[in-house]
Amino acid sequence: MDRLEGRVAVVTGAASGIGLALADALSLAGAHVVLADIEQDALDNAVRRMRSAGRHAIGVRADVSSRADVQSLADTTLAEFGAVHILCNNAGVESGGPFGDIPLTTWEWVMDVNFWGVVHGCRTFLPLLRAQAEGYIVNTASMSALSADTPTMAPYACSKFAVLALSECLDAELRAAEEPIGVSVLMPGLVHTQILDAERNRPNSVPASDDNPARQAWRAAMSAAMQDRGLAPTAVAEQVLDAIRANRFFVLPHATQAVSAVHRRLSRMTDDDVIPRT
Repeated sequence: MDRLEGRVAVVTGAASGIGLALADALSLAGAHVVLADIEQDALDNAVRRMRSAGRHAIGVRADVSSRADVQSLADTTLAEFGAVHILCNNAGVESGGPFGDIPLTTWEWVMDVNFWGVVHGCRTFLPLLRAQAEGYIVNTASMSALSADTPTMAPYACSKFAVLALSECLDAELRAAEEPIGVSVLMPGLVHTQILDAERNRPNSVPASDDNPARQAWRAAMSAAMQDRGLAPTAVAEQVLDAIRANRFFVLPHATQAVSAVHRRLSRMTDDDVIPRT
């Protein structure tokens, strides 16, 4: 998709972080943008700022774990703009703890938002993209889908592995059918976002994990690393737009670390005589 001007883009998790940067970048490129988020005040502020700059944007409060909310998001988009060309399934949350201590409700919340949110988005919007001359889907996964060796993050890592697999399968099917719909999977590492504070939006059924010593240590380490070498969301967004224009599947803001993570997995697979000798 080499032209973004005049296209209609839907971005979930768009009130902050990477999602907000994506919405900004798309609107600056001339797209009409629908921002979706579960945080109403932040969403209103983002839309107000974009409109005051003369850009075409609307906000829709949506919980992507709800199929009905995602359908309502699609309906509102069509009512406002009449079409959809780009879908960015970006909304995500993080929670966890030592594996044996993680409640089932935490697993369900993280998977519902991070994985089922992408499933709902793709299933709902794919028919709308097919109605256009071309379309594009960007699914936000994570470097955790390449190297899940970080303690206390099992639900998040599992959800992002699933997003990568979904994206690869969907891309393969669309390419095999020669459909004019591209797919990219965004796999960022450390980025200056509010992901460490994702539990601010947790349902009442999901307990906070802040009182767990292992989680406290993880948060401290991640916060320090983010401050030390985290990327700006705007830099990530520009890479996504480049991938959309070039129809490039992998978006790797931390490319060196991503490739190293894959190499570590390959080395582990070939260690200890895993491959039979002939």
